[in-house]
This record gives sequence, structure tokens and C-alpha cells, in this order.
Amino acid sequence: MAPVLTSPLVSTQWLADHLGADELVVLDASVRAVGAGLGTAWESAQDAYEQHGHVPGARYADLVGAFSTPDADLPFTRPDAERFEAAARELGVTNTSTVVVYDDSVGEWSARLWWIFRSFGFDSVAVLDGGFTKWRDEGRPVRVGALRTAPSDVGAPFLAGEERPLWADHDRVLRAVTGEQPASLVLAAPESALGTGHPPVVPGSTPIAVDTIVDPDTNAYLRGDALERAFASVLDADEIVTYCGVGSAACVDALALTVLGHDRVTVYDGSLADWWRREPEVVAS
Repeated sequence: MAPVLTSPLVSTQWLADHLGADELVVLDASVRAVGAGLGTAWESAQDAYEQHGHVPGARYADLVGAFSTPDADLPFTRPDAERFEAAARELGVTNTSTVVVYDDSVGEWSARLWWIFRSFGFDSVAVLDGGFTKWRDEGRPVRVGALRTAPSDVGAPFLAGEERPLWADHDRVLRAVTGEQPASLVLAAPESALGTGHPPVVPGSTPIAVDTIVDPDTNAYLRGDALERAFASVLDADEIVTYCGVGSAACVDALALTVLGHDRVTVYDGSLADWWRREPEVVAS
């Protein structure tokens, strides 16, 4: 029987207690970012997964390729249902699995994959709080090398559910900017990640950067009053749209808002990469 999740986040102790459980699938969704701002490029981090180690039994989930649409105009464009099903099935995920996702950064890649799973109706998924950084720094076991055996359940049935309205597009964000359909716009990307000399961000945004909602020492999410204070300026909004550079850090804020119980949160897929190419008149104003 698969372990039961009670939160979008699981602790390192929870994962340590459940490693090896039937139908538990652990995924390393780390991505390597090269450069900054408009010059950023993203690559698979599978070599780091193999050479620097991973949680024992974890399988590498390729967020750059398998769980995105590589031939799209923008990086990390979310996959369609067919591509998502194939990628999840290849990693041994079934409709009865419990999935735990982590990465070796501040959690933006694991949160992105978590959001993708949820958007296709799969709720038995959580993010490892603190990710690989916290796991490793606590002295927990680390496995080096590729996963030597393929998942025994590869090819087992896995079907995505109907896609949920968890994504915002350019038109939705523009309606928020003009006031036609109000929503609080939250910029999750730290200013340093946007680089210098970039065009203006979406007008009317509230900056709540990912590095302000995680503990700098452990990468674990703030909890309770501390997390509420971080989002105090937007928590009363009927709807919140999070965004960043490409739609990854935005998922960290979306996860945190979900932990706080806000149930009308969407992520702007494409984020500033999309906004900057489609809003020259707003950018110039």
C-alpha cells in the first residue's frame, strides 16, 4: 500500500521512514541553470544526480525535456497530457503511486513538477521540504551513480486526469493588469535572477521572492506565522497569479500559498519570457 500524504510537503524524516515502501516513487527534478537574466540557459542535471549523489532509489525526472514541450517557443512550456503520461509512466509512476519530488536548489524545480502532476489531476504528490540540500546536510544516506535497474512497473497503466485550471496565460495576466478581471500578481523571481538591464516586470506586481519564503540554511519552507507574514499583502485576494522568469520559481510561491490554504492560485506558464515578447507597448510605458 502506498504511503498516505497529508500535506504538499513532506519532511526528510517522513521520507527516511518511508523509503522502500510499496508504490512510493521518489523523483529528483534538479535542473542546471547557466547564466542569468535574459541570457539564462537550462540543462538536464542528470550528471549531477549520478556523480554527486541522490536520495537512494530516486529516479531522475527530466524537467527540461520529458516533462516540458522541447519544441515549444518558450523553455519549460508544460507538456500535454500524452507527453506527461509517457514521462510519468517511464519513471514507474502509476495511478496508485505516491510521488515525492525534490531538487538540489531552493525547490523551484520540484515545485514545478509537483504543480504539473496536480494540474493533471494527480494529488498523491508532495515536495521534499528542504530538498536534497537538507537531506544531505542531515547526514542521511546518499547514493552515487545511475539507477542500475529500471523500475519494475514501467509500462504499467498511468492515465492523466482532465487538466485543471491551475495555469494562467498572457491574456489572463493582461486582464489583471487592466483591471478587467482583478487578481493579485506575485513575482516570485529574486531580482538577482532577472539580471541587469531587463525590461520592466508585469505592472502592479507584488514581489515575494522564493528566497524570502525558505530558510536560507536548510532550504525548508517557512511555516505558520512567518509564512503568513511573507504573503500578508496578497492573502486576502480572491485570486492570485504567480510568475517568475520562466514559470519555475512561481511554483514555489504557488506551493506555499497552497500550504496556507489559498485555493485560487494559478501559475503564469511562460512568465516573463512570454510577457516580454508579447507586451512591447506595456514594457515601453
